[in-house]
Amino acid sequence: MCGRYCLDTPRAELQQLLSSWLRADDSAWLEHYAPRELIRPHEPVLAVRREHGEDRLAHMLWGLLPGWVKDPLEAPRPINARAETIAEKTSFRGPWRHHRCLLPSTGFFEKGHLIHRKDRQMFWLAGLWDRWIGPDGSEVETCCVITTRPNSLVAPLHDRMPVIVPDGLESVWLEPGDGAHRRALEPMLTPSPPDPWDCRALKPAATKNNHQQLSLLD
Repeated sequence: MCGRYCLDTPRAELQQLLSSWLRADDSAWLEHYAPRELIRPHEPVLAVRREHGEDRLAHMLWGLLPGWVKDPLEAPRPINARAETIAEKTSFRGPWRHHRCLLPSTGFFEKGHLIHRKDRQMFWLAGLWDRWIGPDGSEVETCCVITTRPNSLVAPLHDRMPVIVPDGLESVWLEPGDGAHRRALEPMLTPSPPDPWDCRALKPAATKNNHQQLSLLD
């Protein structure tokens, strides 16, 4: 699973990395950005999504609230969606068809360890998003992280890991497409090769704190 991740890229560097995704009116999203060493479920997260033919930057709550839910206070809010069943599960099959998103990250946590790229560069977690509209017209946009079986680096720590969208395939991932397009995306739902990744044990104090937090989700 993916129960914690981080995005600690400095603002100026992040703005440069996201420059191809930004529109003139997207700058407000980054004005409130601050590097985060620990992002938890149900917190606001930064995401890129495609809607009405445009790729846009957005803030969403981490924990998917399907648009068809009647009572948002009673509905489960899954933070992860299993890659093997996203086309079948009621909560995920609509977003899988129409609402895929990208979540920028610099690392994710598993059992007191931080997994990040060896070059320390940002990467994209594969996600799904949806929009819930209340009777009064209020809107809430939420998302979840897609997970798959682990690669050899993560396997000693957990039996799941987040799906990582390969560099250069971001637009392909966001394209709504048809059934044939979704089938073409399925190879992207497999584990990322271990070679580009590094696994670092956290410091004792941080390890204890992070392990306690992660245990609540396991």
